[in-house]
Amino acid sequence: MNDAVPQAADTEPDPGATQDGPPEQAAPQPPYDDGPAGPAPLGVPRTPTGNAEVDAHVERLADADHLTTDGHLEVYEDVHRGLRDALTALDARPGPSPAAPHRGTPGHPSQSAHVHRS
Repeated sequence: MNDAVPQAADTEPDPGATQDGPPEQAAPQPPYDDGPAGPAPLGVPRTPTGNAEVDAHVERLADADHLTTDGHLEVYEDVHRGLRDALTALDARPGPSPAAPHRGTPGHPSQSAHVHRS
């Protein structure tokens, strides 16, 4: 049996005594808020489309990551304009002509209109 009396809780430890374990650390303090936070990347992935012109416009969106929100509109409008122009250019490019239905020689009936009678 141990007759030792526990030390009272209201007594302070001896300043010369060594402590077991790591020294106490102060709780981390939140950073001082001196105004609005600066621009931070949104981290939105930009997946390549395979079309170099479109991919260049999509990559331009990364410029908004380095601007304050009031500068985003200019980037978005520029990208929108570029993508719209790229789509318009697709409509304007001449593509392969659609296959015309087969027609016979002028003045002669076409082969499909020829009827065999027995």
